[in-house]
This record gives sequence, C-alpha cells and structure tokens, in this order.
Amino acid sequence: MARDTLTQEHIVSTAIELLDEEGLEGLNMRSLGKRLDSAATAVYWHVKNKDNLVLLAADHVWHEIELPDPEALGWREAATRLAGGLHAMLGRHPWLVPAFGTYLFYGPGKARYDDLCLATYESAGFTAAEADRAAATVFTFVLGSALSAASEASLTRRLGRDGDDAKARFEETMTKAAEVARRFPRLRARLDAPEANAYAAAPEGSFEFGLQMLLGGLEAELAGRPAR
Repeated sequence: MARDTLTQEHIVSTAIELLDEEGLEGLNMRSLGKRLDSAATAVYWHVKNKDNLVLLAADHVWHEIELPDPEALGWREAATRLAGGLHAMLGRHPWLVPAFGTYLFYGPGKARYDDLCLATYESAGFTAAEADRAAATVFTFVLGSALSAASEASLTRRLGRDGDDAKARFEETMTKAAEVARRFPRLRARLDAPEANAYAAAPEGSFEFGLQMLLGGLEAELAGRPAR
C-alpha cells in the first residue's frame, strides 16, 4: 500500500488488531507494515513512532465505551455502567492494562469518559475535589480487576513464543500453586469445595460485587451527611 493511500485511521485500527493478538511486545512498525502491505517508512509518515501509535490506539478504544446519562439514570446506575463499560473494554484489549505502567494516556476518547465520570459523581452531591477522588478510586478498582485476565493473556503469549505448549505450562503452574495453597486451611477448604475455581482465580461475579460495595460505600457517605 503506497504512502498516499494509507490513512492514520486505517493504521490505528490495524495496530489495535495486532495489539489484541500480540500485545505491546508484538507491536513494531515492521510487523504493522506487513499487515498493511506497506513499508514501515510509509507508516512513519502518518504516525511519529510506536509510542505515538500506542497513544492513538488507546484513545481509539476508549471511544468504545458507551456514555450513560446520569440525569436520566441516576448517579449510581450511571457510575455502574461507566465502570462496567471500562472493564469490558479492558477485557477486549488486555494490552492496555500493562501499558498504564509505561504510558500517560490522553486524548478526546479518554477525556470524554473522564469528564462524564466527574459529572456523575458531582451529580450525586460530591464536591469537585471529592468527585476527583471517587472517580480515581473506582478507576483504580476497575484497572485492578482487569489485571488478572491481562496477565494471563500476556503469560500465554510468552509461553507460546518460547515454543512451549502454553496451555499445558499454564495448567502445570496452577497445579503447583494449588499444591502450595492446600497447606493452608482456608485455601484448602475453598479449593476442595465442589464449586471451586482454579487457585488465584476470582470467583464469578467478583467485579460486580466489588463495584457495588464500593459504590454503596460512596452512597452511604452521602447519606450520612447532615441535610443542608
């Protein structure tokens, strides 16, 4: 594909596909150019470098999150949907989770999301400073909740690149972890229960449970304030 027929939008969407499949470590201009049937130099004409491309890709996927109306739904339902939408997006694009350790993300997609989060908590009755803290707390919870799936995806890719049977190696490691855990009574009881998950796996519904506990605490803080 010639330089003048490439577009930044096409480059970014193709980069997202590559990131979803190969993670941050699998993204480079040569691999991207091959997918685009174009020379890497032509890609550089539209994006400055890999770091710039990651920022553009991240902001693009932020637009996937549907923005609810807190006035129509109420602040808690809107906050639930905002957090759930972010969590689902991070699940679709697990490379974004570890990228927070090395990139400072910004752009209109993230900004529109952040702005509505603040508006949602302000509509609940929090001051601007309190809304900042509430939004940051919920965001940190969502990011932490997405970490396990992102780590598993990264580990599976790494094992696969090493030429190993990634699934078998992963299951072998989890088996060893469970053997250690069984030395401790509460962990042993949970692992031996009929409905047990794999060791270190979050029980089903953990994200939803944690989010509602967190939002419930924020709601209780508001309810405990003296009437103005």
